[in-house]
Amino acid sequence: MQHIQVDRSLVTRTDADGCATVIMNNPKRRNALSGAMMTALHTTLDAIADDPDIRCVILGAEGPVFCAGHDLKEMNGISECDQHAALFAQCSDLMMRIVTLPQPVIARVRGMATAAGCQLVASCDLAVASQSAKFATPGVNIGLFCSTPMVALSRNIARKHAMRMLLTGDPINAETALSMGLVSDVASDDTLEETTNALATGIAARSGMTVQLGKQAFYRQLEMPLSDAYSYASGVMTDNMQKHDAREGIGAFVEKRHPTWRHK
Repeated sequence: MQHIQVDRSLVTRTDADGCATVIMNNPKRRNALSGAMMTALHTTLDAIADDPDIRCVILGAEGPVFCAGHDLKEMNGISECDQHAALFAQCSDLMMRIVTLPQPVIARVRGMATAAGCQLVASCDLAVASQSAKFATPGVNIGLFCSTPMVALSRNIARKHAMRMLLTGDPINAETALSMGLVSDVASDDTLEETTNALATGIAARSGMTVQLGKQAFYRQLEMPLSDAYSYASGVMTDNMQKHDAREGIGAFVEKRHPTWRHK
């Protein structure tokens, strides 16, 4: 197992079995997305994007809170409009980095994920929540509507569910989040890590080329009109068929053997 530290006080990264586990490590500040935390996360993800040995990413957190969203003390300490704009732009860039990362990202959620922390979960490709996890977009309660979390939230769950969360700020539990589509899996508090690791290593055992191509295609086609989406997806499948791993995988299926992936 290889252990790589980007910023010891904020983020750690551990690699094993084709997976990188990235941990937000500032429990005293409830893993808030300060400028420094977002920089550490973005830097870590950039390094992972270029790592051919990593085929899946787990995003977790130390302590009883997954992520409390923006650091309100930091936000309250600045007054210039351009400073606030830069902070929100940095957050948006981080969320886009997760979406555009070649590897799938799985949020491993224990405790509360609020505001931009809920946005972080919604931005991940998959999310496994512990039974005690809760999710909320409570900005309306402090006079600051969760407008940027709304972008990711409204692309994950039905419109009226999203609006209820945004307009009331009320927290929802893990089972409700699962039924809404905000998370993909729920595990007991005791088995959260085991369940997430099994999901991640299962994905990492597939062809990395195929998974990366599929993730990119999934997000690109979402915003297309139906006919354009089919045309684009047909082109992706045509390209996919020319790759070594597609030929190897189909051949292995026909020959009733396990495929040997080259991830290309």
